[in-house]
Amino acid sequence: MPVVVVESPAKAKTINKYLGSDYVVLASYGHVRDLPPKDGSVDTENGFDMLWEVAADSKKHIRAITEALKTDDTLILATDPDREGEAISWHLQEALASTLKKGKKVSRVTFNAITKEAVTEAMKHPRQVDQPLVDAYLARRALDYLVGFTLSPVLWRKLPGSRSAGRVQSVCLRLIVEREMEVEAFRAREFWSVSAVLNTPRGQEFEARLTVLGGRKLDKFDIPTAEAAELAVQAVTSRTLSVSSVEAKPASRNPYPPFMTSTLQQEASRKYGMGAKACMSAAQRLYEAGHITYMRTDGIDMAPEAVAQARSEIGKRFGPAYVPDAPRIYKNKAKNAQEAHECIRPTDMAVAPADLRLSERDQQNLYELIWKRTIASQMAGARMERTVVEIGSADGQVGLRANGQVVLFDGFLKVYEEGRDEEGEDEGRLPQIMQGEAAAPKKGGFEAAFKKQSDAAGKDDFDLIEAKAAQPQSALRRLPSAVISPDGAILASQSHTQPPPRYTEATLVKRMEELGIGRPSTYASVLTTIVDREYVRKDKNRLFPEDKGRLVTAFLTNFFRRYVEYDFTADLESQLDDVSAGERDYKEVLARFWRDFSAAIAETADLRIGEVLDKIDDFLSPHLYPLREDGSDPRVCTSCGTGRLHLKTSRSGGAFIGCGNYPECRYTRPISGEEGGSVDGRVLGADAEGVEISLRAGRFGPYVQKGEASEEAPKPPRASLPKGWESGALTLERAIELLSLPRQIGPHPEDGVMVESAIGRFGPYVKHGTVYANIPDVEEVFTIGMNRAVEVLALKAAGRRGAAVAEPLRALGEHPDGGPVQVMPGKYGPYVKWAKVNATLPKELSPEAVTLEEALVLIAEKAGKSGKKAPAKPAAAKKAAAKKPAAKTAAAKAPAKVAAKAPAKKPAAKKTAAKAAASEDASDS
Repeated sequence: MPVVVVESPAKAKTINKYLGSDYVVLASYGHVRDLPPKDGSVDTENGFDMLWEVAADSKKHIRAITEALKTDDTLILATDPDREGEAISWHLQEALASTLKKGKKVSRVTFNAITKEAVTEAMKHPRQVDQPLVDAYLARRALDYLVGFTLSPVLWRKLPGSRSAGRVQSVCLRLIVEREMEVEAFRAREFWSVSAVLNTPRGQEFEARLTVLGGRKLDKFDIPTAEAAELAVQAVTSRTLSVSSVEAKPASRNPYPPFMTSTLQQEASRKYGMGAKACMSAAQRLYEAGHITYMRTDGIDMAPEAVAQARSEIGKRFGPAYVPDAPRIYKNKAKNAQEAHECIRPTDMAVAPADLRLSERDQQNLYELIWKRTIASQMAGARMERTVVEIGSADGQVGLRANGQVVLFDGFLKVYEEGRDEEGEDEGRLPQIMQGEAAAPKKGGFEAAFKKQSDAAGKDDFDLIEAKAAQPQSALRRLPSAVISPDGAILASQSHTQPPPRYTEATLVKRMEELGIGRPSTYASVLTTIVDREYVRKDKNRLFPEDKGRLVTAFLTNFFRRYVEYDFTADLESQLDDVSAGERDYKEVLARFWRDFSAAIAETADLRIGEVLDKIDDFLSPHLYPLREDGSDPRVCTSCGTGRLHLKTSRSGGAFIGCGNYPECRYTRPISGEEGGSVDGRVLGADAEGVEISLRAGRFGPYVQKGEASEEAPKPPRASLPKGWESGALTLERAIELLSLPRQIGPHPEDGVMVESAIGRFGPYVKHGTVYANIPDVEEVFTIGMNRAVEVLALKAAGRRGAAVAEPLRALGEHPDGGPVQVMPGKYGPYVKWAKVNATLPKELSPEAVTLEEALVLIAEKAGKSGKKAPAKPAAAKKAAAKKPAAKTAAAKAPAKVAAKAPAKKPAAKKTAAKAAASEDASDS
């Protein structure tokens, strides 16, 4: 039986059902090989040869495929129909090379939908792996590796506390940071608008807006103040108005094109608040179940048979009037429309959302969205009538305009209307209005709106604007944000310009697509990476840059500006598209990039941290030192009054603002902190003895202090805030608890020696004599009892005697040179262990968050400092690798090289490559 290999078990199950017992369908569980996260995986001195390694978890899947091929000579690679799917098939072919050379037949098939018809048809048209697509994948993977494994270590050395940089990730981050800087630099501008509720002679009301005042057409800011608004309201009130013209024009709206990956993510975000990752996860499951076509696509065209089915379904459900005369044809407008595939659509147009029983709400919502959008894309356009009514005074000094719209035929709007990123005003329907007739103000037309503004302002009354003695009834009424005419028919409302909106995932994806940055199919993973790296946070679906993200962007913009330029990144994407089309050699692209990039890396070798901080300080100065209300210099220290504020870094890797007069002045604050709330000495209260307890900001973070320093007590009692405690939420009671440590639990039951709990440099612990035992939770320091303390101490003592071995906190995976890499608990905090090498985790890396790549960097650094050597690989392993037929068959494509020695010459890269964490780089590609 032929062996068919796909990526996932869910896809394998569905396909197996269609192919029947004549085929064996197995899953590879995604990529089976990748570049090992260590130096030399891409050899820049030998034609960019790549060293591939079968992942530990993939070995069993490779064995299963190998076993199946023992009884059959045919291997069919049926991975996804995109560049990534082509790469998985290529990797499988290479990894199975030793098995396939024995007369086995290998072919590649693709299908855009997992339906019986599509799968069986694909089996009739096998082909070979598309090498240009593979080359494009190789180029992207190599680029992401080279950026991650050379730029990230530069960040670590020159900008302590940074995590990593990526080819697309860093550009995406720059977009978010620059938008935030625009928001911070924005200054609101006041303006007023005047509207009137008018009546026709038939008693029908409509609303119109003032467009002409003093015989001159109004611009947005022509009524800048409340006083000007009063004059405008009086000008309208004092004149008789009539309709000067009525103009009705036909209008139409055509449907939106069907979804591709980026537009699906945008609409799912707008309508359901789904993140890009959640959207793609739900779409993946719908695809694997055979409900929709392939969901990673840049194409918006639809197969002819699908168009015909959609048109037929429209006619059945809505009638012939909703079917356009000819099918609608759509073409891509994006800068980099890559390997075009069909749009995302239902596999069967007749299956409406109500007909499909899905258990997960995300899948239900997404299928409904896709079905409606696809059906609507082939429906007739909507027909409307738009009416513009001009109203004016006889002397031409005042003019108003009313706009209205009537839908004559709803067309595609019957099924679907696209969501909007920002709310706008909709035009309503106007009553019958005739030219030349009077337009009288409707008494009380705006009273409800005026009262609403009054309630919002918290006012029970309003100001009466003085009227002439002869006309006391003509007094206007005014609120801080509104002016209304005496009869309540004319209202002036205050408005302010708004800053540019912060990005949502939907608007960020849209912007990246417009700029041609990255690939729409991987936007989800890029967004996930910058959030996971704590460069960006999501709040109410908006994206805010964290301080760490600002610093990274400032560093890259100042020292690697070319590589975070939008045009440069888009041009590189265009070159990679040429590679996938077979029009460009991918190694030429890599060589050109590496020549300039490695030189840029080398130029930073002699940079000192002080120089870097000065550059970043200048770049971020509008954010770090906002203007003060009193107009004083924002860089003068508010504590000592003479020192200059500067950006500084701490030993723990964080950044903060500190006074230049340190140590005489110890003023510090977070780089996004408020000045007033961050000065040393904020008093929390007094203890039972009446001594003040204050919160201080120190070089190594916030701490609490009892009393003040004096000659008798030069070092008053102090205690640092434990990790996870927010200084803004600290109470007096908690501060007193901290200052009371160590806490006496009681005498040990065996020897009577006092047992204590406290918080030390490496976290919370209990102490008995000279024995210290860590406890996992800070809160337990204040609550732990004797039984629990004795248990913890006994476990520590047992571990010393070798009676018990500490259990690993986490298993991270296999080291590239063999052996497990684990996170272990230790006396001085958690550490990573491999063979005989133990490397302490930095404070910014928690045991739960550390990745295998980051652990490998720590291990490499530790081994280098201590002179320890990793266990040598068996010679047979090299020999076996050297015998791979893949090295011969793919020599011109991506020669696989197992190097016993790293390349000897790389500007600034040899030392740094082994230190880099590039776990996010694959998601950049």
